[in-house]
Amino acid sequence: MSISRFEPAGFAAALLDPTLPTPGSIVASGHIAAEERFAIYRNNVVEGLVRALATRFPAVERAVGDEFFAAMARVYATQSPPRAPIMAFYGEEFPQFIEAFPPCAELPYLADLARIEAARTRAYHAADATPLTAEDFAGIETELATLRIRPHPSLFILASQHPIATIFAMNNGDLPLAEIEDWHGEDACVVRPHMRVEVLRLPKGGAVFLERWADGVALAEAAETALAAEPQFDLAENLGLAIRCGLVAEIFSQSQDA
Repeated sequence: MSISRFEPAGFAAALLDPTLPTPGSIVASGHIAAEERFAIYRNNVVEGLVRALATRFPAVERAVGDEFFAAMARVYATQSPPRAPIMAFYGEEFPQFIEAFPPCAELPYLADLARIEAARTRAYHAADATPLTAEDFAGIETELATLRIRPHPSLFILASQHPIATIFAMNNGDLPLAEIEDWHGEDACVVRPHMRVEVLRLPKGGAVFLERWADGVALAEAAETALAAEPQFDLAENLGLAIRCGLVAEIFSQSQDA
């Protein structure tokens, strides 16, 4: 493509807005008019962004179908072009876009599904840390109720009004697609304690408990907050999952600085 008198701002705007005229810096080549050449280039750019979103959000694509996803992704791409060269992280605002996208109004769970998938990318690229084991907790000499933690750096926690962990598993191939008869909210987390990124369904009250504990409060206070929010909260069950699944990177007594 021959380009002269290049104006980056106008060129970038025209790439993502087909209503704008072809930049004057674009010239014809052979029998292909400048407008046609630029239209081809514009289409390739947008389709590349759509493919990047499909790569990052495959469960969302499966949930809505290829055609719907591609159409939705094109709208997002034209409104939210990449702001960084690392395309693996493109789509950080895609969940918020889905939440406000009118055609998705009948799929209220879709934004949370996208949040899970966005978190998977961040978890994959998060710093490495060796998770604490049951033996580490067993060796604690201080009172358990006073313990504070530093969560694993890959940890992401989500409290959803929808059965989001189940929906993700079905659209990720971990569970067969089926009608969800008991539709209720689920707490979920994303973590990469070792090499593999995992999406876990948390016990009742798990999101509140982990968020408070990860914020630096003592275990007892985190448990009290979770119990107030969810009467069926079970501390032993939630603590066991946190240890078993490697959600904790460091532990401190209440008197120590985190």
